[in-house]
Amino acid sequence: MQIQKILSTAALIIGTSELARGQSIPIATQQIQISAFGAVTPVLTNLGGGKNIAVTAGADIIFVGLRQYRSALEIRGTYPIADGSVNKQKSFVAGPTVEYPIGRFRPYADFLVGRGAVRYLGNGYVFGNERYISSSTFVYSPGLGLNYIATHHLAFKADLQYQNWNVPTVPSGSISPLVISIGWNYMFDFNSHHNRDW
Repeated sequence: MQIQKILSTAALIIGTSELARGQSIPIATQQIQISAFGAVTPVLTNLGGGKNIAVTAGADIIFVGLRQYRSALEIRGTYPIADGSVNKQKSFVAGPTVEYPIGRFRPYADFLVGRGAVRYLGNGYVFGNERYISSSTFVYSPGLGLNYIATHHLAFKADLQYQNWNVPTVPSGSISPLVISIGWNYMFDFNSHHNRDW
């Protein structure tokens, strides 16, 4: 009888400890994270030697279910603030991003698509028998980048996009602007007690 009582007490203790251990597993870990970024963006417009200095702002919705690779959806807009003398280019693009975390480093690749607009400066851009003041186009923007985690909320960002724009002002019908962005990424944390994945 004494042995049965001891076994019952032991079973109760083990069961209670297992329940407590199960409840200690964090159930509020974020599966979706949000970040926003801003950057200064030199642009080689690939049209008549033109150059812009632009600002870029954007945001990512990051899915963290897979720990080795992290996928995201990104939106970004680029607007010129110093136009040069040939043309100014502005764009709004969105698309998928795949990131591979290595310690504090977050290298990534993306493929963004959207719309772009070109404003030809001065008296317009003459090609053939036409003078063009502006044009708009569909934009393809594959790219590579790196986020370096500085703090729990801030990361240094370097980004390179090799874009394709269809324009009526060159014989090939398309240009390939090179878009370089240097800035900061702010990572929102809605669950700071459980999430330390940055």
